[in-house]
Amino acid sequence: MKKYILLPAFLLVFICSNAQESDSPYQLDWTTDAIWTGLGLAGSAGGLLLIQNKDDMTMEEFNNLNIDDINGIDRWAAGNHSESASNLSDIPFGISFATPFVFLFDDKMNDHTGQIAVLYLETLGTTATMYTLTAGLIDRSRPYVYDDSGDTPLERRLSNNGQRSFYAGHVAASAAATFFAAKVYSDFNPDSPAKPWIWAGAATVPAVVAYLRIEAGQHFLTDVTLGYVLGAATGILVPELHKKKNDNISIYPVSGESRTGDRYKAMTMRITF
Repeated sequence: MKKYILLPAFLLVFICSNAQESDSPYQLDWTTDAIWTGLGLAGSAGGLLLIQNKDDMTMEEFNNLNIDDINGIDRWAAGNHSESASNLSDIPFGISFATPFVFLFDDKMNDHTGQIAVLYLETLGTTATMYTLTAGLIDRSRPYVYDDSGDTPLERRLSNNGQRSFYAGHVAASAAATFFAAKVYSDFNPDSPAKPWIWAGAATVPAVVAYLRIEAGQHFLTDVTLGYVLGAATGILVPELHKKKNDNISIYPVSGESRTGDRYKAMTMRITF
């Protein structure tokens, strides 16, 4: 009786040919992307309306505030207040928005400025929608609301702006912009030796923003952490979802008989270069 041998699930077979590389790794569907962009702008506008219409904190709610009710991870930041840190955070925040445009000096990317601009707009629109709807619907007092030193006016502590600690919009937008820039650059230049430095920079800028926002008394640690994760994920996933399908890859089952008479079955991956 002949023996059967089950080979590994994927047997990689590389067949080389002279297939030309595409100029851009991305592909837009104008109907889908128009809807996506429109929803992003509409969602952002709706979220801003929710934020503007939030109620101020009442004196009863203010008097019931208790630092001990804050979870242990965040409690150390309660009472933080620094206008200088808040103003300083605007510098890396502003720089982050410019990073995708800096990379347009790259010849490969410059040829697809319009395409990248659409992806960037979708990234920022998605980030803004998630943030504004969350901040508009959820009340969480900022750290400076707990400042009893007298440096923070009572009017500011009671303002509806003080109820938008969750989550950190500055950090989310900064991370979305820098990680978007790093992702797009990497997709256009997969073999670039600069990639590790670019990703390191992309991670550092929003981290600096996060630190300064905590020092400013604008957000707690969990607020900036969530903002960082959601922003970075959006910056990476929006371009990734627009990547062209690789028609040069095909997977199919094979079976046969070896020279020794053993039967085999396997899955073959064919990659055409």
